[in-house]
Amino acid sequence: QVQLQESGGGSVQAGGSLRLACTTSGFPFSRWTMAWFRQAPGKKREGVAHLAAGGTTIYADSVKGRFTISQDTAKNTLYLQMNNLMPEDAAMYVCAADARYYVDYRALLPDSYTNWGQGTQVTVSS
Repeated sequence: QVQLQESGGGSVQAGGSLRLACTTSGFPFSRWTMAWFRQAPGKKREGVAHLAAGGTTIYADSVKGRFTISQDTAKNTLYLQMNNLMPEDAAMYVCAADARYYVDYRALLPDSYTNWGQGTQVTVSS
């Protein structure tokens, strides 16, 4: 079975940093498309960052220059380094995986992904 498990969330002051991790199993990690999404209460799920099997990345404009998506293929783990956090970054962060390859706007759409973790909460105070 495909399994995704997020960790690393927490509460930070504005300007602080967190590193989220998504440990995975049950699929060929290095060959699948991976992404991070977030959802705040009352808001729709938003694509944050995407990493294709070949290493290509796509970021939402709101996080460019602050967040970095990466992976450790030896550990089948996806990461999201979040720097200079702002209150508007507060949300439940969820990782996602899919066997399909996306090279356009679909890479940051929730409907493009079949497999999801449960999420890890990030809060940011002013």
